[in-house]
Amino acid sequence: QAQLEESGGGLVQAGGSLRLACEASRSIFSNKAMGWYRQGPGKQRELVAIIRAGGNTMYADSVKGRFTISRDNAKNTVYLQMNVLKPEDTALYFCNTYPTPYAKWGQGTQVTVSS
Repeated sequence: QAQLEESGGGLVQAGGSLRLACEASRSIFSNKAMGWYRQGPGKQRELVAIIRAGGNTMYADSVKGRFTISRDNAKNTVYLQMNVLKPEDTALYFCNTYPTPYAKWGQGTQVTVSS
């Protein structure tokens, strides 16, 4: 069954860094734009960053200059390097295809940033 599996979250102090990874089934990942999304406490899910199959990237204004999305097509994996983390980055982070997310979301990985 096709799936998405996120990892790499944790508890970090403000100003710290984390690197998230998302391994996807080939049928989901291959030749698709991938995105990282997040859902903070009491908030709606939002798009954080996108990487197209060819490598072009886009970022939400709130993370621009701090986060970097990348992909390894041989491993069907997309990464999110997060630097200079802020308490407002606290959220459950998911990856999925973009613009139309695959129907079955992964469980996500929790990122908690303490002040």
